[in-house]
Amino acid sequence: MPEPSRIARLRITLDDTEPTIWRTVEVPLAASLKLLHEVIQAAMPFQNYHLFEFQEGAVRYVIPDPEWHDGNTRSAKSTKLGALVDRGTTAFAYTYDFGDNWQHTITVEEVGPAHPAIAYPRFLDGARRAPPEDVGGTMGFEEFLEAVTKPRHRERKGMLEWYGGPFDPDGLDRETIEAGVSKLARRRAIGQAAFVKGRGRP
Repeated sequence: MPEPSRIARLRITLDDTEPTIWRTVEVPLAASLKLLHEVIQAAMPFQNYHLFEFQEGAVRYVIPDPEWHDGNTRSAKSTKLGALVDRGTTAFAYTYDFGDNWQHTITVEEVGPAHPAIAYPRFLDGARRAPPEDVGGTMGFEEFLEAVTKPRHRERKGMLEWYGGPFDPDGLDRETIEAGVSKLARRRAIGQAAFVKGRGRP
């Protein structure tokens, strides 16, 4: 009997936000950190416009640049989430967009067997809407919120036009998030099926 697949329940917290912006997801330990990046993008959601890195201690996990080598840098494509969890890591960092510098803390809340009837990764819960892309980091987001939440603010109209519509900081667009994460789960299932078929297994 093969060992059952394992999943990690992760809490993703966007640092330096008050009230806190957070998400909880379940991700297979066999998933790459590149896939975890895509899960975070879908769960916030962000638009995946910018570079990212994970950091565990002194080690960074990125999409490697062949022209730049660093002994403390590893590939996010070839590193599995399980490689961090199985050596006892309970929390690590994720940064998205080095300009706006969105720093997140990823906390491993629980590890257990995957349920055979559930497609992973999956979104569980969260709170508050993530910042818009290119809003200008934490300070820019605070200024944006100040403008869009005060009806008489002189920059409100311009900010809403820039954003492309109303912005409810307390709103969690669960439907969009679940659709994005479910799309990743379907893609993963298709990839697994093709891998099994390629190895000639029933």
